[in-house]
Amino acid sequence: MKKINLYSVSLGLAALLLLVILGMVLTGNIASAGPYILVFFAVLALGFSGYKSLNGLVFTTMIFAGVSAALYYPELFTYVGDFKLTILIIPLIQIIMFGMGTQMGLKDFAAVFKTPRGVVIGVAAQLLIMPLVGFALAKMSNFPPEIAAGIVLIGCSPSGVASNVMAYLANANLALSITITSIATLLAPFLTPLLMKLLAGEFVEIDVFDMMWSITKMIIIPIGAGLLFNRLFKTQWLDKAMPVVSMLAIGIIITIITAAGRDSLLEIGGILMLLVLIHNVFGYTLGYWFARLFKMPEQDARTIAIEVGMQNGGLASGIANSLGKIATMGLAPAVFGPLMNVTGSILASYWHKRPTNTTVNHTLEQSS
Repeated sequence: MKKINLYSVSLGLAALLLLVILGMVLTGNIASAGPYILVFFAVLALGFSGYKSLNGLVFTTMIFAGVSAALYYPELFTYVGDFKLTILIIPLIQIIMFGMGTQMGLKDFAAVFKTPRGVVIGVAAQLLIMPLVGFALAKMSNFPPEIAAGIVLIGCSPSGVASNVMAYLANANLALSITITSIATLLAPFLTPLLMKLLAGEFVEIDVFDMMWSITKMIIIPIGAGLLFNRLFKTQWLDKAMPVVSMLAIGIIITIITAAGRDSLLEIGGILMLLVLIHNVFGYTLGYWFARLFKMPEQDARTIAIEVGMQNGGLASGIANSLGKIATMGLAPAVFGPLMNVTGSILASYWHKRPTNTTVNHTLEQSS
C-alpha cells in the first residue's frame, strides 16, 4: 500500500510541477525552468514505474530528462576536461550491437527459411517506405543540407531492439520482429550507404565504401563477437544485463547528441520534431497497409508496421558521428529516438487491447 501511495504522490507532484512549468513558459521564464523540468521527469518516471500499464514509459521519460538536461546544461555533456564526449558514441553503439549478438542464434536465421514471405515483405517495406518518406520530408524542410540529410539517414537505417519490445507488447509476431531486425541490421552496412548516396547525395557528399566500413565496424564485428560469445559462454546474467545496458547506452548517446547540436536544435527544434513525427507515423501506417496489401495476417501486419516505423536512431547517430557531422546530421536521429518510443508505446498499448485472430484462437484453445 505504501508503494502505491508513493507512486500516486509522485504522479500528483509531477502534475503540480507541470503546472509550474507551464506558468513559467507563459510568463516568459522558460530559461529558468530547467531544474523544475528535470525534477518533473524524475518524479514522473517514478510514478510510472508503479503501474503496469505505464511502466513501459519509464525509459522514454528518462530519455526526455536527459534531453532536457542537455538543452539546459550542455557543457556537462560535451567535454569532461579535455575529453570530448562524442568519442563515446561509436563504442556505445558497439556495446549495443554486441548485446544484440548475444541475444541471437542460428535459430533466428533459420526462421528466414521457415517463413521467408513475412521477412521479405518486412525488409522490403523498410527499404522502400522510410527512405523515400525521409527523402520527401528532407526536400520539403528547407533545412540546411546536413540537417536535411539526417532525416534521410534515419529513414535509411534499419530497425532496432526497441521494435522487438513494442512488437511483444502489441501482441504482434515477436519471432518475425526479431528476424526482420536481425536481417535488416546485417544488410545495413551494404544498403544504408547505397541508399544514402542515392537519396542524400544532393545534401552531403557520401563516400559509399568509407560508410560501409564504418557501419561494418559498428554492426558486423560487434554482432559477430556477441554471437561467438553466446555460443561459447552462454550466461543468464548477461541476458538480463544487456537490455538494461543497451537502454542506458541509448540514453547517453541521445543526451550527448542533443548537447552537441543544442544551438541548431533550439533554432529548428519544433519544425524538426514535427517532420520526424510525420516520418514515424507514416512508417507505422504505410508499413501496416503494405503488409495487408500482400494479405499478411493481422499479427504479422502489426509486426511489419512497428519494424518500419521504429528505426535504429543510435546507429544513425553513430554514422553521423563517423562522418564528423554529429551536431547537424545527428539531430534528426536524436529527436526520432524519444519520439518513436512514445508513439510506439501508445500504438503497442492500443493493439494490446485489441487481440489478433491468433490471440483469440489461442485463448479459445486454452479454455476448451
